[in-house]
Amino acid sequence: MGEVMTIPKVYLRDRLALLIVSINGFLLLLLTVLILLRLDTSHNSYIVQYRSDVVINAFRSGSSIDLLSFIVFGILVFILNTLISLRAYLIHRQLALTVLGLGTLLLVLAIIVSNALLVLR
Repeated sequence: MGEVMTIPKVYLRDRLALLIVSINGFLLLLLTVLILLRLDTSHNSYIVQYRSDVVINAFRSGSSIDLLSFIVFGILVFILNTLISLRAYLIHRQLALTVLGLGTLLLVLAIIVSNALLVLR
């Protein structure tokens, strides 16, 4: 049926790849902590969207579940990014490192956007 994916030993010995995976793990932890510490259970609505084309009431509000979806997004990015880089490492090392770097960019952008939305509260 399905082929079991094994981790290549050269991937586990590649210090740069492991460094980027560790950075991504730290960014995921930072994203989770920043969101959970800033969420307030007494607030029922948070600003979750800004529409620049709407002049009046450009801000859209949502619940805390909408902000918790940033954590789910970060987890998905971390897991899928690591799995794709494992597969890509067998093809080419630079491709795997590029994939990991793009995951780092996504996690940093998620931190910036979630922080900006929580500040607007």
